[in-house]
Order: sequence, then C-alpha cells, then structure tokens
Amino acid sequence: MTHQSANLWWIASGIVLLAATAGFMFWYFFRKRPTPEELERARRDFLVHSGRIVDGMLLEVCEVEAKDGRILTMIMFNYSIGGVHYECSQDITDMRAIVDATQVNVGFPCSVRYQRGHPQNSIVVAEHWTGIRATLPQFPAFEDPEPLDFDHLRPGRG
Repeated sequence: MTHQSANLWWIASGIVLLAATAGFMFWYFFRKRPTPEELERARRDFLVHSGRIVDGMLLEVCEVEAKDGRILTMIMFNYSIGGVHYECSQDITDMRAIVDATQVNVGFPCSVRYQRGHPQNSIVVAEHWTGIRATLPQFPAFEDPEPLDFDHLRPGRG
C-alpha cells in the first residue's frame, strides 16, 4: 500500500464517520419523543403486566388544578408492604370511561399494583384492570345459612 492510498483510506473513513455522526445527531434531535400521557400509559401497562398486588384503602377522590389550568381528578390511596406504609395518588382524569370518580367509595378496601423493588410506583386503575371494589367482600362464614330441616328426625315422620 502506498502512502497516497493510505491517506485516501483515512479521508474516506473520516467522511463516513462524519456522515454517521451527522445522521445520529439529526435522528437524536428530531425523533418523536413520547408525550407525558404516553409515558404514563406505558407505566400503567408495565404495572398491570408485571406488578404485584397488595390490599390497600381508598382515602379520597379530589380535583386539583394543574399548572396548565386543567382540572385533574386524583384518587388517593394507601397500602403497606413489609411494614412500610405508603400513601400515593393517581391521576384518573383520562380514565373516565373506566372509573367514575363519583362512584368511588372512599374508605373501602382496594387492590393496589406496585413494582417490586420500587413499591412507591403503584396504581389502582389502568385501562384493562381496576383495583376498585364496588362493594365490601362477603365471606361465606357471615352469610345467613339456610334453615336446617329436622322434620325427618321426628318420630312418626318419614
């Protein structure tokens, strides 16, 4: 290889490297970034598919004004994991089709999905899952049993 062909290879590789760097910079600055709503939906989907479930309690449903002037509907809940108590809130404004904030029973138990290793990352409602319970659970031990029929034990009966 001659000195002139070695310089040509260095120049060609420099041009290719410069073009690749320019292409990467163009992609990096002009790519479509996810919106905050898309990031929140991805977080909820992640928790629905991989989150653990624990019992919690619904504390409050309130409306809060956001910085941009919108009114956000927030649901507040608490739960305990390993003796540590967590109190969190979730924005349910965009999930009106899934949960009606006026029908949420404050003080009722709920199911909370949380991320293992990061239990503060939690939800009560998602697009395809809800931890909100419509009524208090009924346990079979507390239901009224059917009256017992002892007629067959009486003498003279069949």
